[in-house]
Amino acid sequence: MLLRRLWNTGSLGGRRAVSYVQGQSPAPKVREYFYYIDHEGMLFLDDARIKNFTSCFKEKQFLEFFFKRLKLNDTERYRDEFPFLSVCGRERNYIRCDDLPIVFTHIVRDGEGKERLAYAHASDKLSVEWQPDRICMFPASGRVYHPAPERYGSIGLVRSKLAIELSNGFTFCNGEDHPPTHFLWSSTNHELDQKWWQNTYIGRREQPEANVQC
Repeated sequence: MLLRRLWNTGSLGGRRAVSYVQGQSPAPKVREYFYYIDHEGMLFLDDARIKNFTSCFKEKQFLEFFFKRLKLNDTERYRDEFPFLSVCGRERNYIRCDDLPIVFTHIVRDGEGKERLAYAHASDKLSVEWQPDRICMFPASGRVYHPAPERYGSIGLVRSKLAIELSNGFTFCNGEDHPPTHFLWSSTNHELDQKWWQNTYIGRREQPEANVQC
């Protein structure tokens, strides 16, 4: 039996109550489901009472299918509460998240030996080009971000374990209360582009301090 759920959602903005039924059908041949992505990039049913590794979705083919169809919610339904959407056939999968839907988990190498950032716990099935000069850390939260495909809002979160490893390469020429100015990777000290994020989904949410070069 389907149970109606009433949840407080909206991690990316003001919290509000929303009512839904998993699998509800607002129109003929349309089903709606509701999901949540945590700051480690794990995917859950939104109404799962316990959200940990045992209850998240782990099947790599499903994750690849789900995330390749993920985009900004361009419908009139649940746009504020679930700002992202994955359309799979007749299913509309509405998604909210702790921070962003794309969470980079580790660095992999492709068949040509080029480094890429993998995301969504889908092994190497989902990845983007690694751009060490476009890493961005916001001191207020300590979270680290990297460019993502445009359909995801053009920005993704770096999971905490990987962010800690990468942070060893940061140089803070303006002090640690400001964003890092340089990043050492593979013996190259990259001058960081501190403005790319401003035209992304997160750009209207965060306002980190202006970068001051050495």
